Amino acid sequence: MILILLGPPGAGKGTQAKLLASEFKVPHVSTGDMFRDHKARGTPIGRKVQSIMDAGGLVTDDVTNEMVKERLGRPDVANGFILDGYPRTAAQAQYLDLLLHSLGRQITRCLSYEVAEEVLVERMSGRRSCPKCGTVYHVSQNPPKRDGFCDRDDTGLVQRDDDKPETVRKRLQEYRSKTEPLRQFYRDRHLLTEIEGVGTPDGILAVTKKALGR
Repeated sequence: MILILLGPPGAGKGTQAKLLASEFKVPHVSTGDMFRDHKARGTPIGRKVQSIMDAGGLVTDDVTNEMVKERLGRPDVANGFILDGYPRTAAQAQYLDLLLHSLGRQITRCLSYEVAEEVLVERMSGRRSCPKCGTVYHVSQNPPKRDGFCDRDDTGLVQRDDDKPETVRKRLQEYRSKTEPLRQFYRDRHLLTEIEGVGTPDGILAVTKKALGR
């Protein structure tokens, strides 16, 4: 089984990727984890990524593709894998198609988790985190016992710049402009399944499994 997970920031695709990986006993392959792994190991790819990020740039398609090719060459993906955060563009999707074809493999399904923009803004702008221990709360869904302070160490909670409503809307706009061509890419290949990303993680997992015929 080879799954690609799409979804805007805050849609919960990372959570679903972990649940699906556990359910189907295949690796969860995320670009964030790959970046951190290569940087920690000091590989040539890791050094490229570090130099790009140090210069304030975005990691290019060719570097990202190189990293994915290396990851998909490892033995633990023999029975399948779940891609989270890749591909991000139609160009990356085309590269992935060619790579998998060269390996004699093909994508099982592309799952796109759909959540209304206002719900995403509420989800993300309501997050508060502890600058000391890193615990994340939500003002309505998972509030601290004492308003504005961490349960663990009583440190004042903060709202990350990334979670401010105006920033969230900008991130969503950028995601949709880049990702709609990618959704169309998989829709044209009859691989795209849209899933309502509202509900409990287990409830969304059950809907996902049903969509996959499992």
